[in-house]
Amino acid sequence: MTSKWLGVMCASVMMASPAAGFAQESHPDAAKLTIDVKDIVHPVSPMLYGLMTEEINHSYEGGLYAELISNRTFRGDWAGLQRWEIARHGNAEATLSIDKTTGPSAALNYSAKLVVASATESNVAGLGNPGWWGIGLKAHTEYKGSFYAKSESLSGPLTVKLIGNKSGLTMAETKVDLKGGDWKQYTYTLKTGSIAASAENHIEFTVSQPGTLWLQSVSLMPPTYANRENGNRIDLMEKMAAMKPTFIRLPGGNYLEGDKLQDWYDFKETIGPLVDRPGHQAPWSYWSTDGFGLLEFLEWCEDLKVEPVLAVYAGYSLKGEHVKAGKDLEPYVQAALDEVEYVTGDVSTKWGAERAKDGHPKPFPLHYIEVGNEDWLDHSGSYKERWPQFARALHTKYPQYKLIATEPVKATDKLEEPEVVDDHYYKHTADMLDFTKHYDDAPRTGPKIFVGEWATLAGSPTPNFGAALADSAWMTSMERNSDLIIMSAYAPLLVNVNPQGSQWGTNLIGFDAQTSFGSPSYYAQVMFAEHLGDGVPKSTITEAGPRFYYSATVDSKTSTLHLKFVNASDKEQPLEVELTGLTGLHVAKLTSLHGASYEATNTITEPSIVRPLLSSSQVQGSSWSHTVPALTIQTVDVVLK
Repeated sequence: MTSKWLGVMCASVMMASPAAGFAQESHPDAAKLTIDVKDIVHPVSPMLYGLMTEEINHSYEGGLYAELISNRTFRGDWAGLQRWEIARHGNAEATLSIDKTTGPSAALNYSAKLVVASATESNVAGLGNPGWWGIGLKAHTEYKGSFYAKSESLSGPLTVKLIGNKSGLTMAETKVDLKGGDWKQYTYTLKTGSIAASAENHIEFTVSQPGTLWLQSVSLMPPTYANRENGNRIDLMEKMAAMKPTFIRLPGGNYLEGDKLQDWYDFKETIGPLVDRPGHQAPWSYWSTDGFGLLEFLEWCEDLKVEPVLAVYAGYSLKGEHVKAGKDLEPYVQAALDEVEYVTGDVSTKWGAERAKDGHPKPFPLHYIEVGNEDWLDHSGSYKERWPQFARALHTKYPQYKLIATEPVKATDKLEEPEVVDDHYYKHTADMLDFTKHYDDAPRTGPKIFVGEWATLAGSPTPNFGAALADSAWMTSMERNSDLIIMSAYAPLLVNVNPQGSQWGTNLIGFDAQTSFGSPSYYAQVMFAEHLGDGVPKSTITEAGPRFYYSATVDSKTSTLHLKFVNASDKEQPLEVELTGLTGLHVAKLTSLHGASYEATNTITEPSIVRPLLSSSQVQGSSWSHTVPALTIQTVDVVLK
């Protein structure tokens, strides 16, 4: 029998879309979709959807990592200190330079040197910092800061102010009592009043008397997610949580390797007190302070209640250098073993004790270790020699963990066999739509597949709706083949939309110093992860259009059928759905994401042009009709009980 959907729209969620009702009487040109909800062909991987980030697009520095001060460790270039300016008010006189002879630690053995020749209470001098293209402030909010200072013939108050760029008005102010003498750490707190939320602010540190002041490791933190010390931006964490990820691949792709061997991700220099982290050159043109280090990565996982997929450096860097297998590679293999111990070892182990010393005695969960990143780019072919050395060492010491290879490898014995291979795909819209059958007939023997990076490249700085359609089509393929594809992660995840903040064209979530937004592809990701079962039922479809895609999964715990429909055509797609063995009245819910065209998108100023719309109704019996509108992504949940 045929049922009609009596859609009840959720008024709280708005979207430019055609009416999302299910309908409708039988259509003579409808595609025929048949699903046997009781015949489960294979399970769905419980870790299918996760996250991948790296230090690109200011994803960490100036993004997820909540630090508001840019270049807090005073890195310089040919033009002088980056992002810092001398503040000279009235008739004050001062000069600024980089002093390579003194700093608060062996790691930060240099500093900014401020020489104040003339200053008074009404003519102050100091340093100003613009933040990451602004400092985002909200009303009645507390911001906590710190810095290391050394002073000569200079004591008394140092004034810290947050100042509006346009108005010049003080948004918050405090004073710090400088003690004089050798290096000391100072802390301060700034609290805003009844101000308008804005990113157009900067910070100044000034003094009202002559003297010399050295500064290093200057920090200002807003409230963070879960009140985590040295933690993450709340809005970005909330958007990630909504994606319902099961893992985070860390510390990321190219960020693991660096451009040169000297720039590899050495976890030992990213842990411990911030003042003891020297930082390193990241491969996407800017410096990483490593304030967001390995422990912060792991705590990020903890806060999202997911587990890490730990990538260890495998001896290859992006500009073609590699470490020769054998004795030369041994220190890097040992570093990998040590890193796993830092993540998982109890406090009786050397590196587990270091983790406890850093404030986290409890080990982190771990199931997968990835050896390297995109080693197919190593044209020397050295991965086939480097992989066995890592695999044998890791499998021997940690047989409980599964290893991920970054290209297919030939194993001589069990210790060299990877359990998983990492495949990456970046494609344009039409190519991604045509790629959806890639794994349908792939052999099910050998390693499983981790699609560790993938995206449809259309739209900038975030995907347009055409990319969202192709991304969704690809996700139906991954769900359909989730007996083979056990994990996946869109990349890049984050982008600072300031033109100077972005190095990659198409990225999932956009942000500036104040706010953030989800792209159409972001909402598609949320929809797919939120409506996912644990088994794939037997299904067939006939007479569907060439750009119509679907997937079906069943949740055995809630007895819910999760359907995904993707209509990437500009023509509607009528459907006749047959659910074998289903009788009676069943609650059903629909989520619909629609774009007026492939080019439709969201932006930092218009974040809700493309956004999900919800409706709910009932289906009667096993057969019903439905039409998927043109340019639309839908999830349909049918309760089978």
